[in-house]
Amino acid sequence: MQSHILSIILFAPMVGALLLLFVPGENKNAIRWIANIFALAGLLVSIPLVPMFWTQRFQPGFKFLEGSANNWIPSIGAGYNLGIDGISFLLIMLTTLLGWISILSSWSAIEERVKEYYIWFLILQTGMLGVFMALDFFLFFVFWEAMLVPMYLLIGIWGGPRKLYAAIKFFLYTLFGSVLMLLGILFLYFHHQAVTGVYTFSIPELYKTAPQIPFHYAIWLFLAFFLGFAIKVPMFPFHTWLPDAHVEAPTAGSVILAGVLLKMGTYGFVRFSLPFFPQVVMESRVRAWMIGLSIVGIIYGALVSLMQKDMKKLVAYSSVSHLGFCTLGIFALNPLGISGSVLQQINHGISTGALFLIVGILYERRHTRE
Repeated sequence: MQSHILSIILFAPMVGALLLLFVPGENKNAIRWIANIFALAGLLVSIPLVPMFWTQRFQPGFKFLEGSANNWIPSIGAGYNLGIDGISFLLIMLTTLLGWISILSSWSAIEERVKEYYIWFLILQTGMLGVFMALDFFLFFVFWEAMLVPMYLLIGIWGGPRKLYAAIKFFLYTLFGSVLMLLGILFLYFHHQAVTGVYTFSIPELYKTAPQIPFHYAIWLFLAFFLGFAIKVPMFPFHTWLPDAHVEAPTAGSVILAGVLLKMGTYGFVRFSLPFFPQVVMESRVRAWMIGLSIVGIIYGALVSLMQKDMKKLVAYSSVSHLGFCTLGIFALNPLGISGSVLQQINHGISTGALFLIVGILYERRHTRE
């Protein structure tokens, strides 16, 4: 089991989604039970990671490696390659915990199209887990986009009165960032081939040739990745999709959006922006801009949240402020700052997820969020 534990954690929700396809839509209780069982199974299977990871915590590099480079689609150099380190380990545990809590909280809240709701939610959880586990850029991008569609549908179908506006806004913002990131990935892919003669999407292999990218190219690549991740965080001034998405999303959608999806942006900064483009990040003007945007986001998010009457908007704008601390720690470029950033990400995921659950309970009882 240990050699395939990441795959088991990754695909447990997907198995549940596939099983739900064969359950009649009228049997709502069976659908709810199956979805909750597989979400809980994903959490329970991830718990053994804690002692297993603890015994290897001082070993450098990625752990629990599965697959190898170029073993999935050899013709283009794509591989099914999974692995985790200390940062992704914490985010995986957060995802399995909040994923189960979100699905459990939907038991009485979702009454229409119950089968489709739980199928898309389980697929969403698989996409999020895949982003944190993938060590291959092709696989990473597949999971990154696989997460986008379910979240769009959760907001657009089961959301509030302005759900279509919020869903389309979320989709367009995120898609714009994804396209820029894809261009950056393809540049790294072809640059590696130009240097080594080998096509590969393997992230550890691409790390090795990234320092040879000329600075005038690296700064544009950094910008492409930065926009992709900054929109997801979201950093100021790319945050405008977040309040609308939170207000219109169902309660469970808000929990998983704030608790996990936003962390994919900060994870991307740590996993890709810093190691791939250190010469750009160390540039004083770039650091000044990153730190400046983070500080503006901290202050702006806090001030705007003070003016909100809608509790969901209040928590949404507070997230902009809290995640500003995360990006500030990352671009401080020291171990203490990055450690603090990761701690704040986990704290924010748990606390903000809990706040959205409380808002959802109050709304069910009072039918108002003011």
